[in-house]
Amino acid sequence: MTDVGIEITAELVHDLLKDQHPDLAGLPVREVTGGWGNQMWRLGGELAVRMPRMEGTSDLLRKECRWLPVLAPRLPLPVPTPVRTGEPSARFPRPWSVMTWVHGEPLDHASISRGDHAAGTLAGFLGALHVEAPGEAPASSDRGGHPRQWTKGFEDFLRAIAPGGLGADIRAVRAVWDDAVAAPDWEGPAVWLHGDLHPANVVVSDGTLSGVIDFDSVFAGDPAWDLAAVWVLLPAGVDSRFFEVYPQVDEGTIRRARGLAAMKSLFLILMGQSGDRGLPGGKPTWGPAGRAALGRVLASSPVRSRRP
Repeated sequence: MTDVGIEITAELVHDLLKDQHPDLAGLPVREVTGGWGNQMWRLGGELAVRMPRMEGTSDLLRKECRWLPVLAPRLPLPVPTPVRTGEPSARFPRPWSVMTWVHGEPLDHASISRGDHAAGTLAGFLGALHVEAPGEAPASSDRGGHPRQWTKGFEDFLRAIAPGGLGADIRAVRAVWDDAVAAPDWEGPAVWLHGDLHPANVVVSDGTLSGVIDFDSVFAGDPAWDLAAVWVLLPAGVDSRFFEVYPQVDEGTIRRARGLAAMKSLFLILMGQSGDRGLPGGKPTWGPAGRAALGRVLASSPVRSRRP
């Protein structure tokens, strides 16, 4: 159900296609579980329909459709690319899109068994994405800057986790965050970022990463926000392999990324906690993923320079 009270059903999706893209209306429509701001439907075997549930996600969808065609050609992993756009109508008052389908299983429902391969794959993907963004690239109001700006959010996350739900020493977690806050600012140019790399936004096949999805948060900023994925996505012990492949990165960026990985892990734990309680929007599979990610953060060295 959307925030305007419209239930998104297969019949609605079919009718919208029939009205605006009749050549696609004959393809079978199948609901895809998951999603948050958008409800997604599989369209045939190679396409997907994204339907915004909430008002703010309409702007994010338009942003995704604007910039993915610019970014996708140089990225070494499959990503969804816009095929058609749907305009607001009496049946559905928001824009919607038809995207290519990225094959694979979301990581929050799967696992990586080929760790070194996945580390090299992620490093190659982020190395290709993290180039200087043009002046008209979108910014983000709630992420992209130095971790010190998110200390209140970090503490709020930490306090909201139920007793025993952290699975780690709270003092060690705070020490990681404090180290990130003390790290120097990013002094390079704002680079293109996916902005929301977590287990539900990447897919795996044959034990390794095979695609990256959900680019509606795409923006320009500090690469540390994406580099947090080293601990959030990859299995333990392969961070060295990642940084062998990823272009040269300074010590301060690693410290910021490690702290941001801790904060993202707390968010995953909270979403899992909500899912376990049956609360709207909760994701039961995210809790174990968050605790595993936090364990990897705490097991890694506080500072390891990757400069040659």
